Amino acid sequence: MTLVRAGLLPLALVTGGIIIGVVVASNLGWLPAGTAGPEPIPNQTPNPIMRPVATAPQLPMTGGNGKNFVEIAKSVKPAVVNIAATRNGKSGEGPHGSPLEDPFFRKFFGDEFFKRDRDAPQREPKERGQGSGVIVESNGLIVTNNHVVNKADEIRVFLSDKREFKGKLIGTDAKTDIAIVKIEATGLPTIPWADSDQLEVGEYVLAVGSPFGLTQTVTMGIVSAVGRASMGIAEYEDFIQTDAAINPGNSGGALVNVRGELVGINTAIFSQSGGNMGIGFAVPSNLSRAIMDQLVKTGKVVRGWLGVAIQDLTPELASQFGITETKGVLVSDVMEESPAKKAGFERADVIIEYDGKPMDSPTHLRNAVAQTPIGKKVSVKLIRDKKPKTMDLTIVEQPKSLGQSGAEENKESVAPTGILSDLDVRELNDELASRYGVKASERGVVVVGIKAGSTAEEMGVREGDIILEVNRKPVTSLKSYERAASGLAKDQAVLLLLKRKGQAIYLTLRP
Repeated sequence: MTLVRAGLLPLALVTGGIIIGVVVASNLGWLPAGTAGPEPIPNQTPNPIMRPVATAPQLPMTGGNGKNFVEIAKSVKPAVVNIAATRNGKSGEGPHGSPLEDPFFRKFFGDEFFKRDRDAPQREPKERGQGSGVIVESNGLIVTNNHVVNKADEIRVFLSDKREFKGKLIGTDAKTDIAIVKIEATGLPTIPWADSDQLEVGEYVLAVGSPFGLTQTVTMGIVSAVGRASMGIAEYEDFIQTDAAINPGNSGGALVNVRGELVGINTAIFSQSGGNMGIGFAVPSNLSRAIMDQLVKTGKVVRGWLGVAIQDLTPELASQFGITETKGVLVSDVMEESPAKKAGFERADVIIEYDGKPMDSPTHLRNAVAQTPIGKKVSVKLIRDKKPKTMDLTIVEQPKSLGQSGAEENKESVAPTGILSDLDVRELNDELASRYGVKASERGVVVVGIKAGSTAEEMGVREGDIILEVNRKPVTSLKSYERAASGLAKDQAVLLLLKRKGQAIYLTLRP
């Protein structure tokens, strides 16, 4: 028995050496792919503990078709163009050649970025703007930004294959910063539209454009946020925020998802240096496409109108109206002869659903109404006096001017009253109406002075505000104002209904 064991020892050593050699060779990549392990046995249940170890991070695949970012970039770059818009003018008119000098960019980059150009000799302005565009139809229809081509005398479009075309401006919409350009060409590459309503925070996106004139530049990032508004970029805002590097010249370029679909039109960046800081904004594809369809068909954009003044439902306002949640949009005023007025809307209504979609912000509701086809019948769900209610109405075209009046300073005052003693008010008369730019038929009291550093000032009351209600009690005169305010405790919160520059708003004052 001892001899047998002794005879097996060399064989065991040789066998072990072979096994070790195979393992080492496999790890070093000396064996061809597919030979590092046995073929899987059919119908065999895998051992959950025995898992292959990933040797490198893998790029995300798209829709199971095997595309990675390289292939996505190859597929979308040919449909992204460079746009140069020129305008002839006298010295002192507009920008001086560089797309970076457009006032639109100054707002986001700051004056320091342009300091180097201030002492440079001035020359006659010619180049109005430079940016990017996206071919969305093979016959040469291009979506870009309004600020890229606005007021241009000539538009030149440069394709990825270095062909150059003269562009024709089909239409612009400054309220969303979208413009449509057409070139005479056929069989052009395009990027398919995506449903931007399905876009989620955290998704990978690629930004394609011509930053600083560097054409066909691709950057990668994620969706940082959706529904960004109140940025001061455009009148109607519902931006996609991304950290994909966007720089001057990217305006009008494509923001695409991992399926190579167009989810947005790159529009602006937030920057203090002039370069990318990881905060870029794009107009969602659904909004861009809706604007494009109208501009192509009619050359203008027609928006729907509900006829209500609206504001955020803050926790303070919600408590005043006896609402437990802050979901919804507060109606602060209903305009005369509007669809809302005819349907029976009232102040203090809280709109929670419009045309089957939940509403969680004034911006969301405003955009939804604006995009509603004229003449469409919609159903609106709201809460009134803590009870749900449904209103049906027909959307009409938005009036061309909704008329917001300004205000002037007025030093006259009356004695303060109650918890609102930090306010100086006076009954509205013809003289004050004229000074504050309001209709003589307006009723109420006007704020003519506010104590510096007071709660009222900190909470947002302004001189020129017309007080219409105090704690839901109507104010039509100075006496009715004093009656409404006389019984207030010093530590009691006050709900005011104000009219400011033609718009009614609710405001809660808390000591």
